[in-house]
Amino acid sequence: MMKTIAVMTSGGDSPGMNAAARAVVRTAIFNGVHVFGIYNGYKGMLKDDMQELTSRSVSDIIQRGGTFLGTARSKEFETEEGRRKGYENLKKHGIEGLVIIGGDGSLRGGAQLSEECDIPIVGIPGTIDNDVWGSDYTIGCDTAANTIVDAINKLRDTASAHRRIIVIEVMGHRSGWLAMTAGIAGGAEYVLVPEVKYDIDEICDDIKESYARGKRYSIIVVAEGAGSGVDIGKIVAEKTEIDTRVSVLGHIQRGGSPTVQDRMKASQLGEQAALALISGVTNVVFGFEAGEVVRIDLFEAVHNKKTLDPELVRLAHVLA
Repeated sequence: MMKTIAVMTSGGDSPGMNAAARAVVRTAIFNGVHVFGIYNGYKGMLKDDMQELTSRSVSDIIQRGGTFLGTARSKEFETEEGRRKGYENLKKHGIEGLVIIGGDGSLRGGAQLSEECDIPIVGIPGTIDNDVWGSDYTIGCDTAANTIVDAINKLRDTASAHRRIIVIEVMGHRSGWLAMTAGIAGGAEYVLVPEVKYDIDEICDDIKESYARGKRYSIIVVAEGAGSGVDIGKIVAEKTEIDTRVSVLGHIQRGGSPTVQDRMKASQLGEQAALALISGVTNVVFGFEAGEVVRIDLFEAVHNKKTLDPELVRLAHVLA
C-alpha cells in the first residue's frame, strides 16, 4: 500500500475537475495516505510547484468550475529530459504514484512518464469534448453541453423574432460530440461536425425552401473542427439572402458551476482512482460504460481514437 500519492489537473479545464480532485484527496486521507497537489499541470511538476493537501484544502470547491490546482501546457515536458526532471521532483517529496485528471494529451503524457520512469499512473478523463477512448463520459462534458443548449435557447428567441438564421460555433477541433449532443438537445436544424461530410449548398437550398413554406428561423450548430462559424455564416447569408448572424461561444463553454452529473461522476471516478492507485494498480484510466465505472488500459486509451456514435448522427438527421 502506498504512503504518498499526488493529484494534478492538466490540459483544458473542465467543470467537475475540482470535484474529482476533492474525491482523490479525501479518499486518500480517509485511508491514511498523504496526498500532494501539483499546481499548474506538468509545468508545475517541472517547477516543483507542489504541496501536501489536507481535507480542508479541498473544502468549498465541489461547486466551482475550473480547477483550484490550475493547469498549464509544458513544451519541456514533451521531451524525455523534461519528464525525467518531473519524476525527480516527485521523488523528492516521496510521491509513489500520480492521479492525472485531463484529456487525451494529458493522459498521453502520463503514459510516457510511466513508461520511462516506472511510476504508477492512474488517469481520470476530464475534457468537455468527451473524446477519451474507452469511456462513454468525460468530466465536464455535461456542463458544457448544457451551457451550449442554454445559448441555443436564448438565440432561438431573437432568431424567431427577426426571421433570422443563427450560426453557433462551439468547441470541438477533432470531436463533434459536444456539437452533436447540444444540437440535438437544443433542437438545431443542422449540426456540422468534423466526422461527417456536409454540403453547404444543399443546406442553403433546404433553408430557402423551408423559409418559403413559412419557417421563421433556422439554427446551425458548427463544431470548430468542421469549419469557421464566421465563414459558414457568410456563405449561408450570400446563398440564401436571409439575414444571418453568427455567435462564437468560445471559452464560456469551459466555465460555470458543474452540473449534478458532473459532480457525481467526477466524485465516483476520483474515489475509484485513489483507491486503485493506493492499492498498487497502475496504468489505468477510470471511466464509465453503460452507467458503470470501468477500468480502461491507459495505453489503449491514448493510442485509440474515440469515434462519434453514428446513432447521434442519425438522430440529428431525423429530428432536423
